[in-house]
Amino acid sequence: MGNTPRATSLPPQSLPVFRSEQFLVVSGANMGDTLSFADDLTLDDVYCLEKGAPQRLSILPQERARATIAPDTEVGTAGNLTVLDSCITLMSPRGDTTEALILVELDPDSDVQEVYLLPLARLVPGDDYTLVGISKDDAAQKLAQVACVAFSRGTHITLASGKQAPIETLKVGDRVLTRDSGIQQIRWIGQTTVRAAGAFAPIVITAGTLNNEHDLIVSPEHRLFIYQRQDRLGTGRSEVLIKARHLVNGDTIHWREGGFVDYFQLLFDEHQIIYAEGIAAETLLLDLRTEAALPEDIIQSVGDAATNAASATQSMEVPESVLRNPDILKLIRSASSG
Repeated sequence: MGNTPRATSLPPQSLPVFRSEQFLVVSGANMGDTLSFADDLTLDDVYCLEKGAPQRLSILPQERARATIAPDTEVGTAGNLTVLDSCITLMSPRGDTTEALILVELDPDSDVQEVYLLPLARLVPGDDYTLVGISKDDAAQKLAQVACVAFSRGTHITLASGKQAPIETLKVGDRVLTRDSGIQQIRWIGQTTVRAAGAFAPIVITAGTLNNEHDLIVSPEHRLFIYQRQDRLGTGRSEVLIKARHLVNGDTIHWREGGFVDYFQLLFDEHQIIYAEGIAAETLLLDLRTEAALPEDIIQSVGDAATNAASATQSMEVPESVLRNPDILKLIRSASSG
């Protein structure tokens, strides 16, 4: 038993964001203004997203709604503080609604340096979006859902018996085979249904790519476990973790956008490596990035083990600079086979 985890040694979290000047008010009370934080927003203002791709904001969580910008970021100033401001709801010309998070970057004098928009579903450049909702209450939970590693509906999980069962059939207390801790019982199962777009668009690892019999579909931040018989990746260690989004090659591993996706999160008493479609993959890591998505009683009961796991997994994660190699999949297969 322990207290709420307050791990400070965490791997960076990457968020695909738009800068404030890319999201302009084209009609309404603040016409001509760029995106701002909640206190300056006005309902019924109409925004338009300028052309251009999102940029990667890399952050290191410090508290539940506060983080510093990591050195490997593409946008923002490393070392500056970012504050999670609010969750807004936007309505498209077709009448469908989309949620987005607003993050504010502060300079060392606590002055606003930049405001960022993190869409939780795809926004279409050139379309008009009416601001129909502003909330500060559930922003932390929404950001936590982005950070939660998750498997999609239908993923086969290896149980203690060796049998594989679809993840949606599992229950709290079921016994699962783990790589390092033998048989372990599931402590908590989370489920969310989100649009398969933006920060929630899943990654598909097609059958056979990593010796998996069926497609494995996971959330972008989900880390896969790789055992190197030879250190082909140059990490200096045999056991490493690699985020699924870093393996996307547009062919055998690709983003899947469109429609909705059912995500399932598995939590154990400690962070575990389990087998999903035969691939070794991590379970939910309880830390500052994800705790807002879990019930308070679960956070309290899992406690101290999460703090140790956060530090351990950071040392295992392969740096993004290594993973930019166009032959990364070839290197991983070579490292694993020896």
